[in-house]
Amino acid sequence: MSRQPFFYDITLRDGNQSLKKPWNIKEKVEVFRLLTELGIPAIEVGFPASSEMDFEAVKRLAEISPDNVTISGLARTVEHDILRAVEAIQPAKKPRLHTFIAMSPFNMKYVLNKSPEEVQKTAIEAVTFAKSKLGKNADIEFSAEHFGDCMENLDFVIDSFQKVVKAGATTINLPNTVERTRVRTFVEMVEKVYNALPKDINISVHCHNDLGMATAATVESFFAGAVQLETALNGLGERAGNTNFYEVAVALHNSGVDVPIDFSKIYETALIISDMAKVAIYDKAPLVGPEALAHRSGIHQDGAVKTKDMQKGAYRAIHPSLIGRKDDEKLGVTSQSGKTAVYEIISRAGYPITLQEAGRITPFIKEAAEKEGELSNKELLDIYFQQVFDVKGSFHILDLEKIKENDYVLHFTFKNETFHIEGKGNGPIDACLNALKSAGFEQKLIHYEQKAMDDDTMGSGASAMTVIKMEAPNGKVIIARGLDESTAIANVKAIFNALNIIEKIS
Repeated sequence: MSRQPFFYDITLRDGNQSLKKPWNIKEKVEVFRLLTELGIPAIEVGFPASSEMDFEAVKRLAEISPDNVTISGLARTVEHDILRAVEAIQPAKKPRLHTFIAMSPFNMKYVLNKSPEEVQKTAIEAVTFAKSKLGKNADIEFSAEHFGDCMENLDFVIDSFQKVVKAGATTINLPNTVERTRVRTFVEMVEKVYNALPKDINISVHCHNDLGMATAATVESFFAGAVQLETALNGLGERAGNTNFYEVAVALHNSGVDVPIDFSKIYETALIISDMAKVAIYDKAPLVGPEALAHRSGIHQDGAVKTKDMQKGAYRAIHPSLIGRKDDEKLGVTSQSGKTAVYEIISRAGYPITLQEAGRITPFIKEAAEKEGELSNKELLDIYFQQVFDVKGSFHILDLEKIKENDYVLHFTFKNETFHIEGKGNGPIDACLNALKSAGFEQKLIHYEQKAMDDDTMGSGASAMTVIKMEAPNGKVIIARGLDESTAIANVKAIFNALNIIEKIS
């Protein structure tokens, strides 16, 4: 789609007014800097008539604003508000005055106590007055507050829009001031306004999130003709907040729309704004939440692992790098997890494991998770070491004593019986197997290898790891490992771990 969205940020006005402790001028300058670094082209920096501090903040931001950024000040449809806003925004290269009045039947009757004719007259007079103060090239935005509640009097509202456009309004903003109904209903209203106004007039939407659908309403309004999208960083705003900028930008990007902002700044910006606003990002917040990349279901984990290096993931909306996230998809191990997650977490931690081994130890991990909930990586690794390198069972090695070259005595217990069996062979592993055969425990070794290990990874005294494959009586081939500073003992430990594994699966 060739048409680009025009983001109009309301964090410094609508977002700020909702905070328990609104920002001071210094803090507003910092938020403003973050917005310009994101590439936001228009910023509503405050409500100059609301307080002297807000007036000074708007004026300060107008003075430092980049030449290509529209600086907007809010004003009610009264001369005093308009004059204060004009004075505050005039230092900007691209000043805009934003004035508003409610046009829903409910608000006109019960809040404004005015007739529709009076409201329309007030709107036209306010825009006319603003234009007289800003000049012939004035940039004026007019909002019909509570537009989302104007279904029954939409013809009147459209007629009002047509008249304020003639009076000088260049942007018509359609606020879903309180979200009460379906997205489709709101979007159809937006489309009717778009079709009724000259195409050189910018149609804007400003959606609140009372029912959790502000992002959907904003995105779909863009496809219905709205170009200006009024959004807030972190979705800050009154009650349940305003439309979240990050969600809208990414949703449009995923829909093939050219979105001219710096996506790589999103994640860092979200964290900074959360800290400054003292409003935590909840765990499951889309895109930027701590849990936004977390998978606990075994099916989801399997898909996530198989597509982890791909731009498109099986169970994620975007590649996290798009928004500047450096953390990868998180695999949490619970009773719902599967062997793929176990394999991936242990592998990421730098420990050797195969999918077969992960499948074998997963039941032990599930059992622990059923009792405790999600396991930490340390708890998972403890089970891994217990079930891979120290497998409990009927067999227990005591020692492998070398008598002379190629001649050993194997000391071990089986259940409650102790054995001291001599075994000869070409090296300790062959001698151990022959000793077991003599004791009545013949095994079929299929594969053997030994690796030098890094003590920092496997722990002090762990310099050798033996990996073997043995065939169980039922024909199943199992993998077993042994770990020790002695290569000979590492061999024997692997064999005894294999014996205990075979005992469990037979």
